[in-house]
Amino acid sequence: MALTGIKGVGRRCARIFTDKAGVDPHATLGLLPDSEIDKLKKVIEEGAASSILPIWMLNRRGDIETGADVHVMGMDLNMTLREDLDLMKKMRSYKGIRHERGLRVRGQRTRSSGRTGAIVGVSRKKEGAPAATPAATKE
Repeated sequence: MALTGIKGVGRRCARIFTDKAGVDPHATLGLLPDSEIDKLKKVIEEGAASSILPIWMLNRRGDIETGADVHVMGMDLNMTLREDLDLMKKMRSYKGIRHERGLRVRGQRTRSSGRTGAIVGVSRKKEGAPAATPAATKE
């Protein structure tokens, strides 16, 4: 479960990594000896190169720039997501424009839900507020 704290590693990936490294999947990560932690690190780094995970489990198949199948983890995942969004915005695709405007991207309804911003409608007057007093007239 400690491996799922890494962004891009879920429970299934973590199980595959621990099985490949020969580490007990139910062991506490902080109590493992350094040799087993090093084996686990090595397997996770290989997993990023997609030699361990099956191709259907990779989160970056057919990369736009390289065409390679890789599994992106950690801060690289945030960076690639940001780059993909910037590319969509730059090429003015429908999804890129929706991301730019902060609207729903995947075809959800927007007429009745997903409303943000100022409240539109009738606002009630606060009770107990003193009425406006007329200005004193000069005689």
